[in-house]
Amino acid sequence: MLKRWFIRQAPSADQVREVESTLKVAPLMASLLVQRGIVSTDDARLFFKPSIEQLHDPFLMKDMNRAVDRLEQAIRNGEHIFIFGDYDVDGTSAVSLMYSVLKPLATVSYYIPDRYEEGYGLSFTGVETALERGAGLLIALDCGIKDVEKIRFAKEKGLDVIVCDHHTPGSELPDAIVLDPKRDDCQYPFKELCGCGVGFKLLQGLYAQMQKPMTELLQHLDLVAIAIGADIVSLTGENRVLCRLGLERLNAGPRPGIKTLLQYAGKSLPLDLSNVVFVIAPRINAAGRLETGRKAVELLLTTDPDAASEIALEIDRYNQERKLLDAQITEEALLQIADDVAFESRKSTVVFNGQWHKGVVGIVASRLIETHYRPTIVLTESKGLITGSARSVDNFNVYEAILACEHLLTQFGGHQYAAGLTLPLENLEAFREAFDSIVQERLEKECETPELTIDQEIRLHQLFIAGESVGQVPRIMRMLNEMEPFGPGNVKPVFCVRSAYASSMRVLKEAHLKLDVFDPVSGVTLPAIGFNMADKADLVASGCAFDCAFTLETNTWNDRTTLQLQIRDIRSTN
Repeated sequence: MLKRWFIRQAPSADQVREVESTLKVAPLMASLLVQRGIVSTDDARLFFKPSIEQLHDPFLMKDMNRAVDRLEQAIRNGEHIFIFGDYDVDGTSAVSLMYSVLKPLATVSYYIPDRYEEGYGLSFTGVETALERGAGLLIALDCGIKDVEKIRFAKEKGLDVIVCDHHTPGSELPDAIVLDPKRDDCQYPFKELCGCGVGFKLLQGLYAQMQKPMTELLQHLDLVAIAIGADIVSLTGENRVLCRLGLERLNAGPRPGIKTLLQYAGKSLPLDLSNVVFVIAPRINAAGRLETGRKAVELLLTTDPDAASEIALEIDRYNQERKLLDAQITEEALLQIADDVAFESRKSTVVFNGQWHKGVVGIVASRLIETHYRPTIVLTESKGLITGSARSVDNFNVYEAILACEHLLTQFGGHQYAAGLTLPLENLEAFREAFDSIVQERLEKECETPELTIDQEIRLHQLFIAGESVGQVPRIMRMLNEMEPFGPGNVKPVFCVRSAYASSMRVLKEAHLKLDVFDPVSGVTLPAIGFNMADKADLVASGCAFDCAFTLETNTWNDRTTLQLQIRDIRSTN
C-alpha cells in the first residue's frame, strides 16, 4: 500500500544547539527532543524520569469524592463489593487490579460477562449475580457509561453502582456515581485514561483518604501498563507515567501467570510496550474472544506457578485457535470485497457473514484496513441480531460516524478509532448506505491514504558520534530506548535516508526483505529488515536509488548486538 510521507519541520539550528549544550546530547538527539517540546533540564527530567508525583490529584475527577466515600463506606460496613469488568484486556486487567487491592480490605467477588450470551457492557445477568451474592455495591470497570437501563434496574433492587469508564458517554448518564474523564462536566486534566486507569484513580483516591501507603498500590501498576498497551491509548501525560512505572514493575517481578505466558510465547525479559501489545495482550484477549475472560483474570491473579502454567497453556491454545479463525475470516472478507461491484465507489468497508466468529471480527477489521485503507466494520450474527466491530483510519472518528447512524442501531459504544455495534438484521443495507454516506461526507481526501510521519531526514553517519564504529550500538540507540514507552502521542522516531542503494538483498520466508542499505553520501552501510515487504524486492534489486524510511532497532546474533534499520517504507527516488 502506497503511503504519504510527511516530513516534520526541522527545528531551528539555534534551538538545537541550545538543547545540545544544555542536555549534553548529540545534535540528532537534540533535534528530536526539540521536536517533542523537550527543551530544558526540567522537561528532560519529567520525560525521561517519570515519577508518581506527576500524577494528578484523583479528586479533580468529577464524582471522585462521592465514589471514594461510597467505597470506603462499603469497606467500613463490611458490605459485599461486586466487581464487574469487560472481557477484553483493559477490563480484565482492571478487574484484577481492583480485586487485588480490595481483597485484603473487604468482602469482594468479581464477574466477567460472557461475550456471546451477555454481550458488551454491564448485563442484567451480572446485576442479578451481584444481588444473589448479597452485594451492596457494584463497581463497573471499562464499561457502564451507556448502560442506563441495567443500572436503573440495579438501583431499583437496592444495589449502588460506581462506574469507572473511559468511553464517550451518551446523551444520558446512568443513575450511578460516574467516573469518566470524557464526561462533558468533568474537568479532569487528562482525558485519555483507559478503563483500568480510571479504576486506578479510584484506588488512588481511596488510599489517599484512608491514609494508606501508596507504595502498596504501586505494586499493581504492571496491570495498568498492560491495559494501557492493549487499549492503544495516548502515551502522554498520566498514561506515560503509569505505563513507564508499570513496565518497570512488570520487568522487576512478573506475575506467575505473565511469566508462564511468556514462556509459551518464547519471549524473555525485559519487555517493552510493543511486547505487551503483540505478545501479552493478544493471548489475554484470546480468552475472552473464544472462551471466557474469567480465565484471563485467573491468570493475572494466581500466585501458584502450577495453576499459572495450566491456565497459560489453555490461553495459549485459545490464541492458536484465534489465529486460525482470524486468517480464515480475513480471507473470506477479502473475497467478499473483491466480489462487491460497488466497493470502489464507496469510502468505507462494511462486510457481513452470519457465520463469522464474533470474538475475532475486531481483529479482522484491523486486517482489512491493512489492505483497504478505509473506515471498516466487520459484522456477524448473534442471537437474531447483527453485531460487530469497527476500526478506523488516522484522523477519522469512527465513533462519531456510527453515532450519526444511531437510529438504525440497537446498541453501540466506543471511541475515535474503535467501536462496537448491534443492529436488527433488516437494517443492514440501510446502515451500510448511511454509514458510507457519513464517511463520504467527513473523510478528508488526504486521509484516504495512510500517512507515514518522518521525524528526521538524515545521512546514515549522523547516527554515530565521534569514536563510534558502525559495528557497535551507538549512544543514540540507548537514548532512544530511554524514550520508551512508545505509542500514540509518543511514537518511536522515524528517520529517512534519500538516494540509498542496496549492497545486498534477499527475501526471507517469501515475505520479509533483508538487505544492507548503503548511503553513498556518508559511505555508511547498515543492515536492515522490512517485514512483509517482499513486494519491494524488485525495486531494491534493480540497482536504482531508493528512499528508505526506518526506525532504529538492535539485532543480536551469535552473542553480538548491532544496530539494524527496521524499514517502514521504501520508494523510488524521484
